Amino acid sequence: MAVRALAVAAARAGTPRFAAAQLRAPAVGCFAKARFFSSAIATKTDGEMGTPEYRMRFQDASGKDVSPWHDVPLTTGEAGVFNCIIEIPKMTKPKMEVAIKEAGNPIAQDVKKGKLRDYHGPIFWNYGMFPQTWEDPSVEHPVAKCSGDNDPLDVVEIGEKALAQGTIEPVKVLGVLAMIDDGELDW
Repeated sequence: MAVRALAVAAARAGTPRFAAAQLRAPAVGCFAKARFFSSAIATKTDGEMGTPEYRMRFQDASGKDVSPWHDVPLTTGEAGVFNCIIEIPKMTKPKMEVAIKEAGNPIAQDVKKGKLRDYHGPIFWNYGMFPQTWEDPSVEHPVAKCSGDNDPLDVVEIGEKALAQGTIEPVKVLGVLAMIDDGELDW
């Protein structure tokens, strides 16, 4: 199915808090209804934060590993409300992300040229991703003239509180933002 990229902003569902996010929508219109989703998802960590071995894994109520990218639905079932997976809590520096090439897609610290990546200072928002989305590297955006970065769509949640890494947060879309990073389009 052909898809088009949309960047969006989000507000935490049911509260006066606000968020910014990015989203990919089917070109034909609206999102499919989310399958049943139990919020009984737990996280467990392996390794120590700040090391290459650190991983945050997601498990269902039976203890089975689940993927935050593939097993958590995009929508919550409420019109206009989407699930956001928090990868980087507000006011932290380590650049964490869902490891798309690892089984179960745990959250791990990003590595570039063999070194763990950090932001220059703490970020002022909660940063995460939309499950079941993908920025297609084979599709060139007609205006930006570059392709997706092969990752899930990013979310910037701008509420006043820091949300814990691994939180599955319901958000509403507010607006869009596109970024070109090393020749890749990042929504």
